[in-house]
Amino acid sequence: MRARHRRVAGVASAAVLLAGTAAVLAEVRAAPAVRDEQPPAYEASCRTAVEGSRVTAYCHNPYPGTDRVRLHVECEAWWDIDSDSAPVDVGPTEYAELSGRCWKDVRAVWLTHQPATDSAGT
Repeated sequence: MRARHRRVAGVASAAVLLAGTAAVLAEVRAAPAVRDEQPPAYEASCRTAVEGSRVTAYCHNPYPGTDRVRLHVECEAWWDIDSDSAPVDVGPTEYAELSGRCWKDVRAVWLTHQPATDSAGT
């Protein structure tokens, strides 16, 4: 009788273990892929400051690659012209300041980064 009880308990334990494993595998398959949130190895770290209608971005590049940075300013009023700065190349260990403005209030500010390519014509 004892051997039969052990066998039943063993089969029940295996069934529970298999059901749990199947449930975990289903959750893993349904979960979205995890992304590495590290910036690319050329992207300068930047911060922005908005003072009234003026915007300044301060960027420092700690990476060995050159980052081409642009400042984008969106103005609040419909008649106020949004602006994009000229691209600025921020080389390794370099620092750059970019500025922009609106006539009245600023709605949004953002920066775009792009790896600078060699323009030597290769």
